[in-house]
Amino acid sequence: MTLFSNISVFVALLLCQSLVLAVNNGYYGYNPSVASYLPEKPQNIMNPVDSCWRHKTDWSANRKDLADCAVGFGSAALGGKKGNLYVVTNPNDNAANPKPGSLRYGVIQDKPLWITFAKDMVITLENELMVNSYKTIDGRGAKVEIAYGPCITIQQVTNVIVHGISIHDCKPAKYGMVRSSTTHVGHRKGSDGDAIAISGSSNIWIDHCYLASCTDGLIDVIHASTGITISNNYFTQHVKVMLLGHNDNFVQDVNMKVTVAFNHFGPGLVERMPRVRRGYAHVANNRYDKWIMYAIGGSADPTIFSEGNYFIASDKSNSKEVTKREVKGGWNNWRWRTSKDVFKNGAYFVPSGYGSVELPYSSAQRFPVAPGNMVPSLTADAGPLNCNRNLPCY
Repeated sequence: MTLFSNISVFVALLLCQSLVLAVNNGYYGYNPSVASYLPEKPQNIMNPVDSCWRHKTDWSANRKDLADCAVGFGSAALGGKKGNLYVVTNPNDNAANPKPGSLRYGVIQDKPLWITFAKDMVITLENELMVNSYKTIDGRGAKVEIAYGPCITIQQVTNVIVHGISIHDCKPAKYGMVRSSTTHVGHRKGSDGDAIAISGSSNIWIDHCYLASCTDGLIDVIHASTGITISNNYFTQHVKVMLLGHNDNFVQDVNMKVTVAFNHFGPGLVERMPRVRRGYAHVANNRYDKWIMYAIGGSADPTIFSEGNYFIASDKSNSKEVTKREVKGGWNNWRWRTSKDVFKNGAYFVPSGYGSVELPYSSAQRFPVAPGNMVPSLTADAGPLNCNRNLPCY
């Protein structure tokens, strides 16, 4: 055996050993401990979204009241508030001809619907789920997972709420026929494997979901989507978490406005929490647990206001910075600001730009943002809640 062959075998053994260590130690060998950076006695308080409805024992009889609780840019999202209840009774899926009782049959209807679930279920979709306008997917009262196949697409629609479900292990969709309404079924060229892809849509609210381990992104907001709130979600075990803006050359995204609030960016996340292009992102009262590369990034001159977040940096010396500009230079005038943030374990935010970053909220969109030291309490129940009839959701 030649010297080159011996070296090749040795390198291969080292790579195999590294992979085994990564599996044993967690995602990319990442096994963070954050307890020492958290308050010893977190306060028992709710954020403004949760305090609007969670303490009520009659939530199951008044599900639609949830639509009055959104804050931020997506606060106008009605979902199916003005429609009837529709109950998903089985996890079966037919992408072109969905049957009554399935999730797809409910989301493609042309009328408003508030969609609930009769029981716990894992839904593996045949192709991407095209959600029509004025729909709420409400997982409260059941353990609902969309997993192991294509996942949710919100495209060229308005007023959609997704609440209280787990979306994980999403796969790319293949070319095929997919129904998007009662009157339209057409060829889809496939999807990238996002958990939730929001494209060309407005008044969208994603709340109290669990999102993890998908092929592409966990949430993408692209193609001039605006009026979006992403709140109270638990993100974990993923590389490219959240993308806001299609690409650097898509100038229409300058009108994009997204609120990212009260989320828990948990262990095993690498980057994009979020990554922003051109538009305006208000990133408020979120918790970040030891990102691997960076937390908040962007390109193409977006405005980012980081307010009252709780950043716990990685133990690695080259992963302490919260921010990353995806450009070699010319970003000094970009308006990236920090206010009331808490930085732990050496975390730091590099601000830039001049002039005001005053929030362009209407009075209906505005909400109180707490100091960053309150965030461990405000995000303590991120992700789907345990909701039982005649009891508060805890």
